[in-house]
Amino acid sequence: MKKIFVDGYNVISYWPELKNIKEYSFEAARQQLIEILSNYASYNGYKIFIVFDAHMVCGSIEKREKISDNIIVIFTKEGETADNFIEKEVNRIGRRSEVCVVTSDSLEQQIVFQRGAVRMSSIEFYHEIKAVELKIKNKIAKKYSQKRETLEDRIEQNILEKLEKIRRSK
Repeated sequence: MKKIFVDGYNVISYWPELKNIKEYSFEAARQQLIEILSNYASYNGYKIFIVFDAHMVCGSIEKREKISDNIIVIFTKEGETADNFIEKEVNRIGRRSEVCVVTSDSLEQQIVFQRGAVRMSSIEFYHEIKAVELKIKNKIAKKYSQKRETLEDRIEQNILEKLEKIRRSK
């Protein structure tokens, strides 16, 4: 299973709709990001770790919240940035499994690449997410149109013919 580490606040700062939400509420932007990534992770079968900085919060301890089998949200402890946490995890996992790190921090991209992870900028990830959202919408629309019943499917043939005669006579 592919593992993706996402620098949460970095992504929020680069994605247009999340950037607008964060101006009103960081919590709302975080929740929107989690929802978007939950759909993406489920569709692709990936495990995503969304990491948020809490290093400036006095007395903060590391907090992990399992949202689903595919999504884990992490708030770092006091003194630890999201970058530090991601580097440590990528170093631990190393080249044993497929790992991708999403951040637009170029130094962080270089470090995780050296430790065996694939890197992706927040904007590249945004475009990938949008492409998957489109695939999901198309799949749903296709299933819906296949299951859709018309009036002709529900009415007996002889009644249908009578209705057609009435329609043509007017």
